[in-house]
Amino acid sequence: MAENRDLLDEFIDIKNDWQALSNPVSDVANALSANPEEVKTWNPADYKERPRASANSCVSCKSGNENACTLCRDVCPVKAIDMSEGGIEIADTCRKCGLCSAACPSESFTAFQITPRKLYDRIVRAATAFEHAYVTCTRSLGRMPEGNEVVLPCVGCVPTEVWYAILADYPNVSVYLPLGICDRCRNTTGEDALAEHIGAAEELAAKGMGVEVDERALDHTKNHDFERKDFINSLGKQGMNALSAVNPAVAVARSITKKLDENTRRINALTRSLEGAAAPAPARARRVLTQRRQLLLTTLQRHPKYAVRLHPQRPVCDSEKCTMCGECANVCPVHACELSDNGIFKVEAAYCNECGACLAACGEHALAFEPYNASELVVPDKEEIERKKRQAEQKAEVEKLKKQGMEQLKRGLDFLDSLNLGGDDED
Repeated sequence: MAENRDLLDEFIDIKNDWQALSNPVSDVANALSANPEEVKTWNPADYKERPRASANSCVSCKSGNENACTLCRDVCPVKAIDMSEGGIEIADTCRKCGLCSAACPSESFTAFQITPRKLYDRIVRAATAFEHAYVTCTRSLGRMPEGNEVVLPCVGCVPTEVWYAILADYPNVSVYLPLGICDRCRNTTGEDALAEHIGAAEELAAKGMGVEVDERALDHTKNHDFERKDFINSLGKQGMNALSAVNPAVAVARSITKKLDENTRRINALTRSLEGAAAPAPARARRVLTQRRQLLLTTLQRHPKYAVRLHPQRPVCDSEKCTMCGECANVCPVHACELSDNGIFKVEAAYCNECGACLAACGEHALAFEPYNASELVVPDKEEIERKKRQAEQKAEVEKLKKQGMEQLKRGLDFLDSLNLGGDDED
């Protein structure tokens, strides 16, 4: 069915094509004069990056037990990860698939292009500017991506928390994986990792992830309503925003940035709220809120109803078994737990990523996981609450002034009516 268009759409098209109209041969000239070395060509290696590993946050390395956590080694398709010497060694056979970074609960494996926040931002950019967005891998695409195609070394490198945050707010995101792609891939564990992460996220959000298998069905249509709204908004602005009136694409880009900045603000506000509500951290270390935990908690803030689907657990201590050795606190990669001077075990659930390092380190088996109500993780956004309070006060003040104005107007009209009546009596 044809899209309903009006004069505004025509104007947007004219503005979008303004440069082409003013210089119709520019594209041809640029193509002829371009330096071949500067022209982007499809290269799968551009989307792959060997991860860096940090033993400081690794559960196995901190506990001194290489079998305390084996998630990264279990998911590595070529067994390139070794921890036998108390550190983390990544062999040259590494396929740069990123599966280890998605599996590690303490984010000990990092690659710049596929950090949880980076993945979230990339997907949100595509989902906001286009009607549909697709997350895919280098083997599935095999060409330079369109603006709404997020290319990864393996789709299994997206952790559960990222999918959860995306599913909560962006129903137009799908995975593009043609039939047979995973079957013939040398990242043999990627398909299982993908199914595990997406399956867990779908359960938490009670929403399904779309899947596309036919390239001909991919839709690269820009978000019509989004572009119209931002173009109109751009017309009323001045200064640097004048450029937006000439090129709506700039307005779209700036609005996407604003949306991502708002997510960053929420994360920063969440961090400050947690720091203010939690007990003071031990002097020797500062608590760490991992990126995956940030995304989960901020999503839960926006959608508190999802708390009923979360089934978190935290370590609790049997004081009769505890010898107060403090090893549990020493090995916690995010410093969520501590042992006070009087021998009381405490844990800040918001920071705990349930890695089990403390349980593995306790020789007396005094610690065990215990479920708790996920509503405890809904941290109020104090800044947002204060902002809404100010808005309510301003609205109330406006209504008060409007009421006063109407009363004054009514008194004025009554006075005029009385004068007119007096004049009629004289006549």
